[in-house]
Amino acid sequence: MTEREDGSRAGGGRRPGLLSPPAWLVHGLRPQDAPVPWAAVARASVALAAPLAVGIAAGHPEYGALASMGALSGVIGDTADAYRMRLLNIAVPQVFGAAGIMLGTLVYGHGWVAVGVLTAVALVSGMISSIGAVASVSGLLLLLNAVVGAGLPMPDPWWTAPALLSVGGLFVLVMTLLGWPFRRAAPEQAAVAAAYRSVAELLAVAGTRDTAAYDGRRHDVTRALDTSYDVVLGRRAHDHGRRAPMVRLLAQLNALIPLVESAAAAHRYGRASRRPEVAAAVRALADSVASGRRTAPELPLPEPEGPADRAVDRALRHASAVVHEGGPEAGQADDRLGRPAALRVRLRRTARSALTSGQSWRYGLRLALCIGLAQSFVSLVPVSRSYWVALTVTFVLKPDFGSVFSRAVLRALGTAAGLLVAAAVLAAVPRGWADVPVMMVLAALIPAFSAKGFVFQTAAVTPVILLLSDVLNHEGFHLVLPRLLDSLIGCTIVLVAGYLLWPESWHTRIGDRLADAVEETARYVRGAFGGVEHAERVRRRRKLYRDLSSVRAEFQRALTEPPPTGARAAAWWPLVVAVERIVDATTAARVRVDHGAAPPGAEEVADVERQVWALAAGLRSSVVLVEVRAELSGDEEGVLEPLRQEVRAARAIASPTGKP
Repeated sequence: MTEREDGSRAGGGRRPGLLSPPAWLVHGLRPQDAPVPWAAVARASVALAAPLAVGIAAGHPEYGALASMGALSGVIGDTADAYRMRLLNIAVPQVFGAAGIMLGTLVYGHGWVAVGVLTAVALVSGMISSIGAVASVSGLLLLLNAVVGAGLPMPDPWWTAPALLSVGGLFVLVMTLLGWPFRRAAPEQAAVAAAYRSVAELLAVAGTRDTAAYDGRRHDVTRALDTSYDVVLGRRAHDHGRRAPMVRLLAQLNALIPLVESAAAAHRYGRASRRPEVAAAVRALADSVASGRRTAPELPLPEPEGPADRAVDRALRHASAVVHEGGPEAGQADDRLGRPAALRVRLRRTARSALTSGQSWRYGLRLALCIGLAQSFVSLVPVSRSYWVALTVTFVLKPDFGSVFSRAVLRALGTAAGLLVAAAVLAAVPRGWADVPVMMVLAALIPAFSAKGFVFQTAAVTPVILLLSDVLNHEGFHLVLPRLLDSLIGCTIVLVAGYLLWPESWHTRIGDRLADAVEETARYVRGAFGGVEHAERVRRRRKLYRDLSSVRAEFQRALTEPPPTGARAAAWWPLVVAVERIVDATTAARVRVDHGAAPPGAEEVADVERQVWALAAGLRSSVVLVEVRAELSGDEEGVLEPLRQEVRAARAIASPTGKP
């Protein structure tokens, strides 16, 4: 198998020296390049400090601390942009969190009964967490609050703690939705405008020799389109009939698809990068979408040369007509990816998926085992405020945040950093009104640091939880060192019972997913030249890009694993890129045919398709990739020649000898 010469991306940089930290650790400690969400920072600061201030003023600071814990759950769950999605992301997890604190309160002090109940809650939490984003946060809060309720004394009667947590979450929800009456469609409009801007940046580098820049911009386009379709179609799922604003946005989004397709052709054959007017025109369209402007600006585009340039020109003028004039699609916009099913249908499908999915059961059992061991350990060994051990297990084993191994290490590092801050606060700040401004500062750091990565989020959340815990149990500075020890115990349990005892095959989890994507690529090659209608080709290509995006995310998570998993992922990474380029080359060839190029022969298409199918079969057959030896022949001047070159490149990567 070949390796990349520059050692970048695939292997995480040059081979480190003996004293250099491992690549997976450096990756986890490197802050992500993400903007600070200032609105979320302000909301978090007020949402966590205000309930605490009210509780202190009323003479019941413990009530305020519980309400602030509910607000903390709402702040962590507020990860969407569209208001309807934010309503679900905050409200639904709060229901599960209230149920969790209630169960924990009922079994507080009941020894092994509490162990059994928390183990069962962990199984349910794990099974629902693997379904989706909202379910993941809901499962997290269900288990997290159950652990807190079983580990800390709560005020009587039993319903007090669930009610206070719900009040805190409701406060965050109200603050979040204050702008809804004035900005109802603003998030959807911003998402579509962002998709147009991402395409403008793609066209700005199309046709250059900087292939890495083009690939990066294309991934940005995929993410932007996925986000836009999810946001717009999610809004339409709640609308009765076809409301004009959402239909218009959907039409504008659909009009972007031909421009994305033509960008693939422009990158290989056209002159888009040498025609800056093209990218500038798309940026102007993005501004029109964002502002809702209907007046069409002039498009001073140069005369197109060849099929690729004609494809870009026609797609751009069509998009301009739809954005400014409504165009032919505005009144009859189809949903391209399919309109979401009714809520009751999706709930039924979700429940069936959770009960029948092997992945759900595996994760649920793994989490239940670790929680059961954590609770059993603290029941047998006297550990002060032992709930922190199970809390550590809950955070580290959350499935959609990346490698379990690296998360355990990063959790320990993040907790240690957070404890340094907590130690200073608990030692220097007396409990009372001084907690309110301190909480305002610490709470503001949570959304700001969460955008930078897991270790930074852990470092920000730890002092907040410790401060609220101290309001409840009054241990002060003596709370710090036990929490560090508890975190190390929890991380150890996860590494042994949640990682080493579950040797899931990396090939099974990722190799088969890549093989599935390669098979879909073979079908796409056949459909692109096999008489399939354009709308169906668009659906297939969008689905394929989504699948490849998921595969890429899986590989990126695998790259954070320690050897041998991380090393294998690094070796396979170039093949993921090669498959993406096969899809791009297929799209470019189809666009050229649509705009005047001679179509390929049926045998040429079938020959390429057979090679892609053989590549998929080789991926499934063994962890060691299997060489595909059959030759690819055809017209070297035809539209399929670049596609054949990409298939040959994939064969070379897949070959054990590194030769096609």
